[in-house]
Amino acid sequence: MPGDLVDNQGKGLAGWSWPPIHPEGRKFGLITAFAAAATAYLAWETIAWPLAFLTLGVLAFFRDPARSVPQAANLILAPADGLVTLIQKVPPPAELRGADGGAAGMGEGARTRVSIFMSVFDVHINRAPVAGTIRRVVYIPGKFLNADLDKASEDNERQHFLVERSDGVLIGFTQIAGLVARRIVPFVKPGDIVAAGQRIGLIRFGSRVDVYLPEGTEPKVLLGQKTIAGETVLAEIGSAAALEGVIQ
Repeated sequence: MPGDLVDNQGKGLAGWSWPPIHPEGRKFGLITAFAAAATAYLAWETIAWPLAFLTLGVLAFFRDPARSVPQAANLILAPADGLVTLIQKVPPPAELRGADGGAAGMGEGARTRVSIFMSVFDVHINRAPVAGTIRRVVYIPGKFLNADLDKASEDNERQHFLVERSDGVLIGFTQIAGLVARRIVPFVKPGDIVAAGQRIGLIRFGSRVDVYLPEGTEPKVLLGQKTIAGETVLAEIGSAAALEGVIQ
């Protein structure tokens, strides 16, 4: 059950269950289900069957499974399910760099950015990578380019978050809309205190999340690796060891 304590020594209980549907998606499921039922009632089978499959697809897209969230102090967790497609040294976005309203920013220096691409088959609920206080939530309107492209970080519709840990370390991350995505939905606002792995928002129908790591921290994931939001350890603060992998 969500909230139960588990560990790596066998403590706790685990079992498979049907994932619940996030409330944000229930209205879409009801609309397509009603349309499928109405067309079936009118004996329009060629329309009813596609609508029925669309209903299942919508419900699957908005699934919200529970996650076992590691609780070690210095871990940075993946905020999104998906594929690590880019790892680059870049300056953080302007919205995360400078001081704003008395809250410090990430600064001008280049940071390691890890980009996680979410296909329409991935869970699209995004989670906080660390525990702390939400210092900024900045929405930027933009284009709807392929979210897998590098320039999507600067051109696409996006939403920036800045989280400050209790020790003052700042983690920035950005939700980026893609070709199909048409709305970014936040669940938190500036001033909110979040736990690591807490749900903080979603992006509808395919997108990407960029994470800007603190100085002196390198990722513990590889290009091409699949991540699970709230479970995969993306990095450990202060750890800059190089990693190599083999695709096989």
